[in-house]
Amino acid sequence: MARVLVVDDDHTVREVVVSYLRAHEYDVVEAADGETALSTMREAPADLVVLDLMLPGIDGLEVCRRLRTTSDVPVIMLTALGEETDRVVGLETGADDYVSKPFSPRELVLRVDSVLRRTGAAPTPQRLVDGDLVVDEGAHVATRDGEALALTGREFDLLRFLLAHPGTAYSREELLREVWGWSIGDHSTVTVHVRRLREKVERDPTRPERLQTVWGVGYRWETAT
Repeated sequence: MARVLVVDDDHTVREVVVSYLRAHEYDVVEAADGETALSTMREAPADLVVLDLMLPGIDGLEVCRRLRTTSDVPVIMLTALGEETDRVVGLETGADDYVSKPFSPRELVLRVDSVLRRTGAAPTPQRLVDGDLVVDEGAHVATRDGEALALTGREFDLLRFLLAHPGTAYSREELLREVWGWSIGDHSTVTVHVRRLREKVERDPTRPERLQTVWGVGYRWETAT
């Protein structure tokens, strides 16, 4: 499991990024400032650093410069600055990629996957199987009885997450955090996606056998018998 260090002084941004990376099977640690980030890297080096440019004390550029004196760890810069020169300075300092704020957590995960794949540290895609249902993470396709399911990106993420954690009940709030990467949001978003997913994976969506409702809690995936 690849280890990712997330460095950002904004607690909300850090929480969303950490949750989303963990939902995609990364081991994640976090830091709110540059000093803590450098200390963490000395004590338990990560495989990749997601690094905010604007940090209190030691800024992101200086953190990257210091990392580069002792390590070639991949760095993805997070920046709210829109000027091309700022992005260029980050790349020239040693960053491997950058993502401008505001950003999509899903896009960030794809950037992390891409950078780690180039360095050989990306997690191995899984092939999750439950009876006639197969989720192939590498090909990003789900099939039932050998037929590809027409899933949206978010439906695929939801199915992948539930299938990877069978028998565990998750609240709508937990699913928003683990699948969407949102610390707050409209819980009806989860309800709608669950209904749509049932229409595609259940033999009878009105009497679901796999994606079950846990009254007073949320939803649970039951493996086929």
